[in-house]
Amino acid sequence: MMTHWLRKLGLCFALCLSVNTAQALTPADALALVEGSASDRVETLQRLTVAPDERAAALIRAMAAGDARLHEERVFLVQGDSVLDAVTGEPTALPPEAQEVGLNNRLRGALETALAGLDLLYAEPPRQREAARTLQRSAFNEPDIEQLPLIDTALAGNLEPQTRQILELARAAVLLDSEDEGQRLAAAEKLGEARQATVRPLLKAQIEREQSPAVKAALQQSLNALERALQLSSVLAQGFTGVSLGSILLLAALGLAITYGLMGVINMAHGELIMIGAYATWLVQVAFKQMFPEMFDWYLLVAMPIAFITSALVGAAMERTVIRFLYGRPLETLLATWGISLVLMQAVRTLFGAQNVGVENPSWMSGSITLMGNLTLPWNRILIIAFAAAVLIGVTLMITRTRLGLFVRGVTQNRPIAACMGVNTARIDTYAFALGSGIAGLAGCALSQIGNVGPDLGQSYIVDSFMVVVLGGVGQLAGTVYAALGLGILNKFLEGWAGAVLAKIAVLVLIIIFIQKRPQGIFAMKGRSAET
Repeated sequence: MMTHWLRKLGLCFALCLSVNTAQALTPADALALVEGSASDRVETLQRLTVAPDERAAALIRAMAAGDARLHEERVFLVQGDSVLDAVTGEPTALPPEAQEVGLNNRLRGALETALAGLDLLYAEPPRQREAARTLQRSAFNEPDIEQLPLIDTALAGNLEPQTRQILELARAAVLLDSEDEGQRLAAAEKLGEARQATVRPLLKAQIEREQSPAVKAALQQSLNALERALQLSSVLAQGFTGVSLGSILLLAALGLAITYGLMGVINMAHGELIMIGAYATWLVQVAFKQMFPEMFDWYLLVAMPIAFITSALVGAAMERTVIRFLYGRPLETLLATWGISLVLMQAVRTLFGAQNVGVENPSWMSGSITLMGNLTLPWNRILIIAFAAAVLIGVTLMITRTRLGLFVRGVTQNRPIAACMGVNTARIDTYAFALGSGIAGLAGCALSQIGNVGPDLGQSYIVDSFMVVVLGGVGQLAGTVYAALGLGILNKFLEGWAGAVLAKIAVLVLIIIFIQKRPQGIFAMKGRSAET
């Protein structure tokens, strides 16, 4: 206990700028903290927070929790069934006449700031960051020069770079309340380095009440720099969101690019194959929760191949039982696969219910990364973009570099000649359709990480998938990539300008106009396959 106490005293000694040694809580300080005018209590609270001891910290926390009591100039701390004297820390009895310590809104705000200051001194780094953000919010909302000693005390300690940066901005905001023009000028320049939207109202309010022309000019310059940075981060955020949407469209359309683009099958059940992959992911998650809870973070690595295999098997069954009899008859294929899609949706409703099910992200897909102070990129979106790129590379290599890919291209381009060369065309048809269906299952696995999974999941992507394939050029994987990314980015930028509904309409109109001018899509099919 003594070693722990000496370590705390040593920490206070290293952190405090204006106090040489931590002072023990006195009866006068304890009494001044719990009764009297609000101004005197806040002043005492700020003084004790800058150089707290164990008893002062305990009293501050008890007041914030509503566990402090007052009776005849003695302060008590109620901790469950036990009662302690606030000054000595010794167990004691609570007098029946003891009263709760009253708090108003000003004191509650001061206590919140004080608790954040205590966490900055004693807590672990994650809690220190949260405490620094609390102090920053307080400084941004209502700059008060009396908070400066607490912030300087915390900055004198050993803090992580991110926590230190947050506190330095809070210090600059507090210095705007200083009577010294030089300090206000330095604070204005420091706030100009921030890239956070929360700084904007602070700068605007200070510009209105600032009397010094030099400081006002510096504040205006900082505000202009902030506006430019926020505009740039907004454009980058829209671009990232567009690429994220494009990667999702690419995953959803990549399997369709094989079944429709290469094989000519209008598969209206493609969305339900995506749904099956998503439900397979959910089932793997449930299995890991029940049987391998300690390995839950790795369930997604098992779910990906299972989602691929499950959707591929369903696709192969569709091809062998229905679609193989309808090659060359697009209208009948459309009607048949539409009926299959209805059957699959009803089967899922019967097995798992009509309500959506939630799929949790592993810990390594949770959270986000912050760039430029205001640009937040979620990890699940970043990893889905990388996953889409990996799937695209794998499909491209399979189609262009493997024996199966050669057979698929040969059968789709000239079936009779491929059969004459000894290729089992029926088997290749099944393999190709299963491959496209399996990729749809991977798309469902990815989509389960950014939204709920339900029987109608595939209906949200089937139309967009066909638009991507047709716009990119039937049978052209490169065109599918360009179309997916282009539609995703265009849609997000139009949403920011006209709203989600009008953006969808505008994109559809642009696609219709483009197809009218260039029916073959972005990339036209070349060679003999273009003549058939």
